[in-house]
Amino acid sequence: MRIVQLLPELNEGGVERGTVELSRELVRRGEESIVISAGGRLVNQIEVDGGAHVTLDVSSKNPLTVPARILSVRKALRELQPDIIHARSRVPAWLAYVANRGRKPFVTTVHGFNSVNPYSRVMTFGDRVICVSGAIREYVQKNYGVSEDKLVVIPRGIDLELFNPRNVTAEFITNFKRTYQLEGKFVVTSVGRITQLKDYETFIAALTKVKQTIPQLVGLIVGGVHPDRQAYFERLKEQVKAAGSEDYIHFTGSQEKVPELYALSDVVVSSSKKPESFGRAAAEALAMNVPVVATGHGGVLDIVKEGKTGFLFSPEDGEGLKKGILQIYQQPMLELRTFVAERFSLGQMVDGYLNVYHSLFQGK
Repeated sequence: MRIVQLLPELNEGGVERGTVELSRELVRRGEESIVISAGGRLVNQIEVDGGAHVTLDVSSKNPLTVPARILSVRKALRELQPDIIHARSRVPAWLAYVANRGRKPFVTTVHGFNSVNPYSRVMTFGDRVICVSGAIREYVQKNYGVSEDKLVVIPRGIDLELFNPRNVTAEFITNFKRTYQLEGKFVVTSVGRITQLKDYETFIAALTKVKQTIPQLVGLIVGGVHPDRQAYFERLKEQVKAAGSEDYIHFTGSQEKVPELYALSDVVVSSSKKPESFGRAAAEALAMNVPVVATGHGGVLDIVKEGKTGFLFSPEDGEGLKKGILQIYQQPMLELRTFVAERFSLGQMVDGYLNVYHSLFQGK
């Protein structure tokens, strides 16, 4: 089969990483993979992995250019002659849906809790509508009344070779521990871009209280800062300073070696104010045998099972977060990787997508 995936850009992000991984795995299984986007730093990876990339403006929300962009997508699809068209975001979904005119099987993946409106409804126009978690499926059903036979839950797959405790770079871990003086410490880590939605205020406040019980505690906030989030970042640094926590709560910036960061951690925290569609960081941490404390809403409910893979707390509840961290400190959890391998592996994700593609291809 020739599969075309469309997304706005190919820069860093969960949707982008998932697209790159799926493209690679499709090629490995003998399928032809083509990605259409406005470009980005991950284009080269698509091509290195054996896929092809077509650069088109499927990112802009400018309504004045929509007719011309529909024509460019229609032309590309006519030349590519895909067997499956798979849209992963709203703008490219609209462009592809109109350009396709029902000629080829059309698949959409709902990656998030998008605003409920006619613009977002396009993500339910697929012949199959893939949801990345049970929470997303419920959201789509509740707000759009999509029929059961169209909806398919395929969780985000975790690359168990990449996120494997046996495959980490020991030198990086040694150097990182030296830089932040982590040897002999109890390390609590939160991974994600610096945004208000991640609620790092609650993370910082909780850690300052946990420190009173666990003197060897160190907190890591791992994530880059977009220019329009700089003011928020400065407020976080002021919060750390005001709490006298500068010597044990560190902002590390964006890091490439994410598996290594999980490996040197004792607990990973996800304190998002709003529900996340899946909870990729939580699943990745568990694959590295690291327990998770997370806000109890959204897709993370499929991943963090109370007392088994971690603990849940209410949004903005610093006391609840503190309690979860202390529970893990007092009772370490084992066999977390097995939980992920049985439910959220990359192989299972690819199997799910191929089942959808083949069912549509054979039934066209």
